[in-house]
Amino acid sequence: MLEVIEKLLILRERDRIILETEAELEGLATERVATDTRSASAEQAHEAGKLKANEIESSRKLLENEVSTNEEAVLKYASQQLATKKNDEYQALGKEMAHCRKVISDLEDKELELMIQADEQAETVKSAQADLDAANSDKATAHSAIDERETNLNSHLNETRTLREEVAAQIDEDVMDRYERLLSKKGPSAVSGIEHAVCGNCHMKLPPQVIVDCKHGENVNYCPHCGVIIYFTSNMVLETAVDD
Repeated sequence: MLEVIEKLLILRERDRIILETEAELEGLATERVATDTRSASAEQAHEAGKLKANEIESSRKLLENEVSTNEEAVLKYASQQLATKKNDEYQALGKEMAHCRKVISDLEDKELELMIQADEQAETVKSAQADLDAANSDKATAHSAIDERETNLNSHLNETRTLREEVAAQIDEDVMDRYERLLSKKGPSAVSGIEHAVCGNCHMKLPPQVIVDCKHGENVNYCPHCGVIIYFTSNMVLETAVDD
């Protein structure tokens, strides 16, 4: 096999590793977002639960104040009853007292309902807090694992890039330039073997002379249909080429 083809195969394999590693690194960013989203959602649920609890407590205090106001009114009317000597005034004050007591009774019923709601909401907040704690714990664990994977992937990526440059420096500049352009469009298929007389990339049948030229291995050959670099594959083991 033509020496430059052997080097291009090694280069292709390293570029494949680089592309896959870069894709995996991008995937880690997505994992981080998913982890953060769960934690953020739990935080929102917890805050919404506390806000609802505060609203219930505020409403209960308003009712409590209204009860106090009406109780003070009852005491005032009772004092006025004791002071009056007129029967009609006495009766009118009695009606005002009765009205205030009815209002107090209704307010206390509403206050009781709010107390029940407050207890229920307290349980909701407690559950939301547990969910938040779990989400934050999982977030910390996930971020730690992601960070470790990211460090390992970046180390592997940098090492592979260094090895790639070592091989790239040994390839003719014109061939390398064309390979780079093909790689940007077709990925690792920039270098494709001949499979049963067809191009391994576009699967179009190749002219016999192109196959013969590839078999002789005197020059770098390109697919006349898709332009990728092609090579003859008979009795060739890719792993051997890569290991060289």
